[in-house]
Amino acid sequence: MTVAPRGLTVAPGYAERVEERIEAQVKALPAKPGVYIFRDAGSQVLYVGKAKSLRPRVRSYFQASADTRHAIAQLPARVADIEVIVTSNEVEALHLEQCLVKRHRPPFNVRLRDDKSFPYILITGDHWAPQILKHRGAQSRPGRYFGPFASAGAVGRTITALQRAFLVRSCTDSFFESRTRPCLLYQIRRCSGPCTGEIDFPGYTELVREATEFLSGRSRLVKEQLAHEMERASAELEFESAALYRDRLAALSAIQSQQGINPRTVEEADVFAIHQEGGYSCVEVFFFRTGQNWGNRAYFPRAEKSFTPEEVLGSFLAQFYDDKPPPKLILLSHQVEECELLASALSIKANHRVEINVPRRGEKKELIAHALTNAREALGRKLADTATQARLLQGLVTTLGLPEAPKRIEVYDNSHIQGTNAVGAMIVAGPDGFIKNQYRKFNIRSEGLTPGDDYAMMREVLHRRFKRLVTPPADGAKVRADDDSFPQWPDVVIIDGGRGQLNVAKEIFDQLGLGQVALLAVAKGPDRDAGRETLFMPGREAIKLEPRDPVLYFIQRLRDEAHRFVIGSHRKLRKKDIREAGLQEIPGIGPSRKRALLHHFGTLKEIERASVADLGKVPGVSAESARRIFDFFHARPG
Repeated sequence: MTVAPRGLTVAPGYAERVEERIEAQVKALPAKPGVYIFRDAGSQVLYVGKAKSLRPRVRSYFQASADTRHAIAQLPARVADIEVIVTSNEVEALHLEQCLVKRHRPPFNVRLRDDKSFPYILITGDHWAPQILKHRGAQSRPGRYFGPFASAGAVGRTITALQRAFLVRSCTDSFFESRTRPCLLYQIRRCSGPCTGEIDFPGYTELVREATEFLSGRSRLVKEQLAHEMERASAELEFESAALYRDRLAALSAIQSQQGINPRTVEEADVFAIHQEGGYSCVEVFFFRTGQNWGNRAYFPRAEKSFTPEEVLGSFLAQFYDDKPPPKLILLSHQVEECELLASALSIKANHRVEINVPRRGEKKELIAHALTNAREALGRKLADTATQARLLQGLVTTLGLPEAPKRIEVYDNSHIQGTNAVGAMIVAGPDGFIKNQYRKFNIRSEGLTPGDDYAMMREVLHRRFKRLVTPPADGAKVRADDDSFPQWPDVVIIDGGRGQLNVAKEIFDQLGLGQVALLAVAKGPDRDAGRETLFMPGREAIKLEPRDPVLYFIQRLRDEAHRFVIGSHRKLRKKDIREAGLQEIPGIGPSRKRALLHHFGTLKEIERASVADLGKVPGVSAESARRIFDFFHARPG
């Protein structure tokens, strides 16, 4: 039986006509490779799949005797239309399938939730003296990128060790060009000093080549070369040079010793292990490059509870490498379907042979076991957090008198300094905790705004947020959330403030007819003392919770996260304005003092970091001016 979506009236004979149309569509399908898309009666995408031969593959879903997976047993009953895209081969179909899954996020597909980009190490290629730095985002700057690393901390530790080993600079180009004498990094032997000619061009190029070789996977060769040079220098009684090579070798060894596990027989590989429990799946990923552990990260993909580990892992793997280069070796905890097809697709993407296998013995098997242990522990923590979150949401129901546990909570806060660089922010929480890909910031745009008018700022933020939800776009396009499984409309809106902010929010909600959303304002206690907050709701007396009440802790955590996010957004906006306007915004700092400051420190960022004492050392800058400059950069936003 074909099921119509909720809200649609089903005419007599509707199901029969749909089944006839589906049968006709299946018969007309070509026996060629391609992608098929199942849609419901409302044209929403239910499932995207690929096939070596479209006709038999699609027909298998609608055969009564078909041995289908439990996860998609209910799928045929909801299909009202089938769309197919023929491709040249099965590899092309695999790529297209993942693109469509990423675009439509169908409910019957495994969906990778990954709102964080991976950090990389970049050795720049647009300067005669290349720089080594951490990079995240689009790889548009010329140079060599190495990664991915699981965390920014792993990148920072590796760069520090690489500086000690290869003495490659990490300073910005503007800082480099302004130097007249070597900086502190040269003095502590973490830079070779190319800025002031302490090393010549060929010598520095050789250091960059060695660093590139090491990060490219030829770490043993680089170590052998350094050891040979150390022995040569020692034999020729050049003990100072020999000591330098010794220190560089020790720095390379430190890179590996800082990591948890470092395989002896695996130079470059990604390790994937999956564990399922309580209807959830956790995929733990370890990154190994140049024989080093570059960190690990846990993922919790969305999938039907009846999907097997092999099914989840296979779909996860195809989506995982959509925006990142695959290594030469991929180790899995479970054998996935179409392993050879996936390896062929990744090999084409990477321009080198990619091998995928499930190790049965030896060190590779130990790596899988280690990853499985981490996956099991990560999922255990996830389940514990989910249970705790459910109890807190239920406590919120009791405290605030809500009809049911909220699925989406939005928290709003504003930040500014005497009305300048005003910004509002919204953070979102739900049953799984904070939903960071739903966070939003609002640059305050009202021209007639009185500086520091918090009520007017809150009024603008709330009006912009909810006016967009209430009023559909002029072109008729649907307003959708970033994750279609997560609701767009909040059940509870929390405002940082007291009765005044609550009245502003209620005024906006009354104008837009949003009576179904619960409103809550959280006022700080006396002297901003945490634990003594007062809660305000429309039409009710003020609520005071006990200082150790778990619900109060939960509300504080929501408010503090909103405050953290809005302060960060404000600082980014303010720094941008400072860089655009220069130092002229500071009273008493004219062009001459600006030039003196820039000549002394090199960059605006270094001026911002400087202490009052350091600022006072600049020629022409008095103690009073130094204090004024310092206060300008370190003023506390409201």
